[in-house]
Amino acid sequence: MRDGRYSRQTLFTPIGESGQKKLANKHVLIIGLGALGSGSAEILARSGVGTLTLVDRDYIEWSNLQRQQLYTEEDAKNRLPKAVAAKRHLEAINSEITIHSHVLDATPEEMEQLIEGVDLMIDATDNFDIRMIMNDISQKHNVPWIYGSIVGSYGITYTIIPEEKPCLYCVMNGVPSGGQTCDTVGVISPVVGMVVMYQTVEALKYLTDNFADMRKELLSFDLWTNEQSKINVDRLKKDNCPSCGSKPTYPFLQYDNQLKSAVLCGRDSVQIRPPKKETRDLKALAKALEKTTGKVELNPFLLSYAIDDERLVLFADGRAIIHGTKDIEHARTLYHRYFG
Repeated sequence: MRDGRYSRQTLFTPIGESGQKKLANKHVLIIGLGALGSGSAEILARSGVGTLTLVDRDYIEWSNLQRQQLYTEEDAKNRLPKAVAAKRHLEAINSEITIHSHVLDATPEEMEQLIEGVDLMIDATDNFDIRMIMNDISQKHNVPWIYGSIVGSYGITYTIIPEEKPCLYCVMNGVPSGGQTCDTVGVISPVVGMVVMYQTVEALKYLTDNFADMRKELLSFDLWTNEQSKINVDRLKKDNCPSCGSKPTYPFLQYDNQLKSAVLCGRDSVQIRPPKKETRDLKALAKALEKTTGKVELNPFLLSYAIDDERLVLFADGRAIIHGTKDIEHARTLYHRYFG
C-alpha cells in the first residue's frame, strides 16, 4: 500500500487504520455497470476495497456517456463491454486491489458461482428480474445487498440485511412490471450521483463494521421537485415470505419464475416471455416511447417499436418478440430497456 493513499480516509474516525485494513480484506460483488454500477465501483476502488467482482452483459453506447462517468468516447466508439472497460479504468485508478470482471447475464446459475467469498452485493441493474434473483441469493447465502434504482430525477435505495430487515420481495410485494425506464422517460446525471453516494456510504459502513450507523429505512427522493421520504419498512417483513420467511423456497432461483427466452426457428428473432401472464398497459407505454427516437405503432393487440435495425413487438400479456437479432442476451437487454 502506497504511503498516504488512504490518509484522508483513515483520518475519518469511524474508519481509521483498523477500518482501512478491514476494507482491504473485503469482497464486493457489483451487478450492473451502468450509471450506478460504474460509479459505485469507482468509489469502492478508490476507497481500497480489496476485491471487486464486476458483472454486466451490455456494451458502452454514446448515450451512456451523459451519466456513466467511468467511461470515455473511445470506449463508446469501440463498443467495449462495460465489464471490460470498467476493469481497465479501475486498474488504472488503483493497481493495488483485485478486480474480476465478467461479461455475462446474472442468471441464478451464474449467481450461485459468483457469490462465493463475497461480503456484500450492490445492485446496479436495470430490471427486477435480476434484482429478485439477487434477493434470493442474498437470503440463501446470508450476504447483505444494497438496492438502488433511478429514473428521471427520482432515486431510491434500501439496504437489506438477511434475518434483520424485510427482503425486497416483502417490500415490493412481488415483482413490479411495466415500470418506467431511463430509455423511455430519461434520467439526469445528478440523481445518479446521489444514489451512488447513498449506496457506497452504506457499503463503507457495513464493510468497516459500523453497523449502528447504517440507515434503517428505505430512502426515496426526487431531486427536481425537492421531495424526500424515509420509510420504516420493518413491519412489512412477512414470516411466510418465500424468500426470507421461516420456510424459504427461494422462488426466483427456480426456472418457473425466470424470464423465458428462445430464438425463433427460421427467423432472425428472439421471443421473450415473463414467468406469468400479465396485463400490460400498451397505450401508456406507447405514449412514453413516442418521446424517443424510435418508431411506435399501436393496435388493440400489440405495440410495435422500431429503433435502428431492430423491432420490438410487445403483446398485452407481456410476451415480446425482438426482431433483428438472434442474441438472447441482447434481446433481453432491449426488452428491459424499453418495456421496463
